[in-house]
Amino acid sequence: MQRFDSAPSLIMYYVYVLHSKKNGDLYIGSCEDLRVRFRQHNSGKVKSTKAYMPWILVYYEAYRNKKDATKREKLLKMHAVKDELRSRIMNSVGQ
Repeated sequence: MQRFDSAPSLIMYYVYVLHSKKNGDLYIGSCEDLRVRFRQHNSGKVKSTKAYMPWILVYYEAYRNKKDATKREKLLKMHAVKDELRSRIMNSVGQ
C-alpha cells in the first residue's frame, strides 16, 4: 500500500455553494482551486456575483474528476434540488 504523503499530488475539483449576506441568495459553482475562486467572488472579479457581495461559503463537495464535479454542479442548479439543498443547510445560511 502506498503511503499518502508519498503519493503524487492529486488535483481536486470542487462544487461549492455560496450564500449572499446582501440578499440571501445561493450561488452554486465549480472550480479547481476553491480558495482562489472564493476570493474572486468576494473581490468583485466574478461578474455574476459582484452585485451580491459579500459571500460566505456554506457547502462544498470535492471530486477527483472534473466531469463528476460538473455533473453535480448542474444537478444542484436544478430548482427542486437547489431547494432541497437549501433546506439541508438552512442553519448555515441563517434561515
